[in-house]
Amino acid sequence: MSARGPLWTCEKCGRTFANRNQSHACGRHRLEAHFEGRPPEVRTLFDAFLAALQENGPVTVLPQKTRIAFHVRMSFAQVTPRRGGLDGHLVLARRVEDPRFLEVRTFSPRNHLHRFRIAKAEEIDARMRAWMREAYAVGEQRHLD
Repeated sequence: MSARGPLWTCEKCGRTFANRNQSHACGRHRLEAHFEGRPPEVRTLFDAFLAALQENGPVTVLPQKTRIAFHVRMSFAQVTPRRGGLDGHLVLARRVEDPRFLEVRTFSPRNHLHRFRIAKAEEIDARMRAWMREAYAVGEQRHLD
């Protein structure tokens, strides 16, 4: 997958990281807990989002206390199920100005968080899939030209 070194695994929670002893909040959370009290359509939307991410390759789903992260060598996307859909973000190596992104935060020249809200599966279209492909490359710690 990558010419980079092997992933480090936390002995307490079993999560993998690209960097040894990376700071994190250990915890084991159930995926289903994120959908309790939510309409079934939210789970269907999550499954569509995950399937679109998996078009790029294997994805580790990391249920956390307040969100669900998606990980390859590093986390590159996350969603938080809400009553009306999914709030989330993609991490891209470039800044994309698009009305579909509610906010873009730049952390470094090749690390830009793009926040979105998805209410319908139709919003996971070709354009969103292209951004997911870019984010997956960030998760692999490689960059697309």
